[in-house]
Amino acid sequence: MQELSLEQFEEASEKVKEVTLDTKLVFSDYFSKKTGNKVYLKPENMQFTGAYKVRGAYYKMSTLSPEERQKGIITASAGNHAQGVAYAAKCYGVRAVIVMPTTTPLIKVNRTKSYGAEVVLYGDVYDEACNKAYEIAKEEGLTFIHPFDDYLVATGQGSIAMEIIKELPLVDYILVPVGGGGLATGVSTLAKMLNPNIKVIGVEPKGANCLEESLKAGKVVTLPKVNTIADGTAVKTPGSKLFPYLQKNLDSVITVDDEDLVVAFLDMVENHKMVVENSGLLTVAALKNLNVKDKKIVCILSGGNMDVITMSSVVTQGLILRDRIFTVSVLLPDKPGELTKVSSVIAKQNGNVIKLEHNQFVSINRNAAVELTITLEAFGTEHKEKIIKALEKNGYNPKVVRTVI
Repeated sequence: MQELSLEQFEEASEKVKEVTLDTKLVFSDYFSKKTGNKVYLKPENMQFTGAYKVRGAYYKMSTLSPEERQKGIITASAGNHAQGVAYAAKCYGVRAVIVMPTTTPLIKVNRTKSYGAEVVLYGDVYDEACNKAYEIAKEEGLTFIHPFDDYLVATGQGSIAMEIIKELPLVDYILVPVGGGGLATGVSTLAKMLNPNIKVIGVEPKGANCLEESLKAGKVVTLPKVNTIADGTAVKTPGSKLFPYLQKNLDSVITVDDEDLVVAFLDMVENHKMVVENSGLLTVAALKNLNVKDKKIVCILSGGNMDVITMSSVVTQGLILRDRIFTVSVLLPDKPGELTKVSSVIAKQNGNVIKLEHNQFVSINRNAAVELTITLEAFGTEHKEKIIKALEKNGYNPKVVRTVI
């Protein structure tokens, strides 16, 4: 276990100021009231590259020898580390090759290319892209910069903890997203150095909980597969070099369902007017599972690089999960005026119809019954129930069905 020193963290914290924006803590009145704590957001989604990863990449690049830089560098990344390395390489005038999974959002691929990096798309998940990057590094003699399992990269990421504690010295909890563990290692190690009483909680998607499983086993384990919308943390294996630090300095790990990330995205957009990618929302989604009150909590929002198509899908699914869009099916006679009657019932309850489907073949006797499937907008669960009760009162026997937009 190589020692990560306070002197290195201090050096890294000064060095990264050359390429980072000052992401001051944002007090969240919404999440504070919701949880009974004082919740602050560390908006690393506002960095120039859209994520915290530029910290570790730039600090690592600053420590390379001229010979190592001259060879050119290579890395593998699901997107944010790719942009960080590409930007750092541009600053130093170094050739950069980035291997990214084929599932990487287009915005991350295009932005990585915009910094002058050569992008290779390979594999479905980060682990497959990483193996390919090692192959290319060996073939072309490039210097490999690991996205998380690297002491210097982790030290650069730890600069976030330095900033948090300087701004909020009496912080009680820091929630940090976990993919491979680089950010969690840097933040938890430095936080414990500066104040051992600070609780640092790692947060993973349930569909990619490699650290949780490794901590249970007491050793690094590899998941057979990962399945999560949090693409930035879709990692099968945590960093083996960093694992001892995670064992020592993380107080616990919380896992989050993808559905909770969808709702968290909606909360963040509506209440803070911020776009945060799914992996960056892990810490906010985990708040409901943190059973504490009257504590000062910082949620690290690790990135905001989300493509518009994904954003649109997440917003729609969030509205459905919040009962602000729902679908009901009713049976009615196939004769003039019936549709007007149903519409009138819904209108009186201030429901807004956004889609209708009229199926005349649900019954062999269409005079007796045809099916009308109605998708509506509502203000939330209470309003949804009010509309359904009104339909029941008028004899329509509505059935809630799966909403597809």
